[in-house]
Amino acid sequence: MTPQQIETMFARLAAANPAPETELAFVNAYTLLVAVVLSAQATDVGVNKATARLFEAVQTPQAMLDLGEEGLRRHIRTIGLFNTKAKNVIALSAALVANYGGEVPNDRDALEALPGVGRKTANVVLNVAFGAETCAVDTHIFRVANRTGLAPGKNVRSVEDGLMAVIPPAYRRHAHHWLILHGRYVCKARKPECWRCPIADLCDFAGKSAAPV
Repeated sequence: MTPQQIETMFARLAAANPAPETELAFVNAYTLLVAVVLSAQATDVGVNKATARLFEAVQTPQAMLDLGEEGLRRHIRTIGLFNTKAKNVIALSAALVANYGGEVPNDRDALEALPGVGRKTANVVLNVAFGAETCAVDTHIFRVANRTGLAPGKNVRSVEDGLMAVIPPAYRRHAHHWLILHGRYVCKARKPECWRCPIADLCDFAGKSAAPV
């Protein structure tokens, strides 16, 4: 894609959805962090079902520690890898209480030092909770970046770096969500719905699909 095509792409996505938001349900920065940790290899819908009652009762690291690992497991047992995730959530909650006064730090290194938190999770928290211009590359963004020619790359980090290099500054704050939502609902993995795609004329993908008859 050329710089002008990229500018046009994001202008169209922004016009269609001026204020995109995460589809994960959360109450504050802490519950956002927990939800993102739980979402690894799980759907947002599945996580939201599991956390609906959890976040009514637990909204702080100390409350999570009071609930305990077994109590947490009971809430999230419908989510894949729930045993490992429960251990990580309890451990990161303890770290937040011990090191940050129960607050979620607005710092990449500090976030990535927490149990169960990697670069992608840190990027989501920094973007959604603190307004940082980050791009958390998940399977949807990886696919869209490569398929469209926006920021081709062989791995997640190369795609992330490529995106941050080409996304126009005015669109960096929300680019993460525009690309995820586009990949989730339009530029789908098996059957991209190119006939209703607002950026189809800008996209490099050779196998564009026609509208169903």
